[in-house]
This record gives sequence, C-alpha cells and structure tokens, in this order.
Amino acid sequence: MNRFQISLAVKVLRDGGVLAYPTEGVFGLGCDPLNGLAVARLAAMKRREVTQGFILIGACLTDLSPFIFPDEKIFEKIVAETPNATTWIVPAAEALPNWLLGPDQTVAVRLTSHPLSARLCCAFGGAVISTSANRRGQRPAKRLLRIRQTFRTDCIDFLLPGRLGGANGPSEIRDASTGRIVRAGSG
Repeated sequence: MNRFQISLAVKVLRDGGVLAYPTEGVFGLGCDPLNGLAVARLAAMKRREVTQGFILIGACLTDLSPFIFPDEKIFEKIVAETPNATTWIVPAAEALPNWLLGPDQTVAVRLTSHPLSARLCCAFGGAVISTSANRRGQRPAKRLLRIRQTFRTDCIDFLLPGRLGGANGPSEIRDASTGRIVRAGSG
C-alpha cells in the first residue's frame, strides 16, 4: 500500500466522504465520526437508522480515548484483546453526537489489529467509523468486486485496496461492563 492511496483516503475522510477499506475480517465502510452529514450518508447507504450507533476503530488508545468515559479497567480490556479484533461496548464520553451512541450512553470501539486500517487511523489523526460494507440484512463484503456490485460507484468516494486480515468475518462485540457477548465473532 503506498502513501498516495492513504493520503487520498484521508482527504476523502476530511472532505466528508465515505470510503471502503479492508479490516480484520471483512471490508468496512468508514467516514469521519464527527461529521454528521457523512455519518447520515453512510447510514443511508447501508439502509439502516443512524440512531443504531456505529463502531469506531483506532490504531491506538489515544485515537479512541476522546470517545470513551475514562476507566482504567476498560482501557486494559480493550488493549488486551486487540489481536483478537474484539469490539467493546463501553461507557461513552460526555457530549458525543447521538449518532455514535448506543443504548445507555455507550459507544462501540475497537483497537484495530489490521495494519492498513491502523495506518489509515494514524494518517487521519484519530478514530474512524467502521461498519461492514453491506446493506442491512446482507452478508458483509470480502472482496472489492462485491462492494462495487452492492453500492453504485458514485456512493463510495474511495475504495482503499488491500488484503483482509485473518478473521473469517466481522469482529466479536462484547459489553465491557458485563463481559456479555453481543455478537459472536467469526474468528
């Protein structure tokens, strides 16, 4: 992956666009999590409600910490599970936009173990929304061709090519407070 493609992806994020990129197990769709218009557009593309909340990925805890209520035990859980591509539902920081919040003032976050996704977050300078590249009710995309077939080419502003990580599907989602598995991973 060359720097030029990462630079283009970051420009798309900063300009309020939506991009597709590889993650640990499937291709993701992403945008700037603080750009309400971009998030609304992403939700419309997926044909889901913006009020369902979105997963945020970061390359390091610093990327995610502005979105998380500070709690050392939760930070430790997030860091410990990084290689396993676990998404955590955690208490949200104060004053987050509604489109990032789940029930009970929570937010879903993951430290990405995917090298390209991590490079994207580093170059962007923070967390990026990461939702599977599919329409609601369909299987997540594992190939760029599937993304092109599912979404019109004018919907996604940039396709960041790259290999998926070693997982077989979307990440496991766990509630950090209870340990309850909300969505089983495809490991």
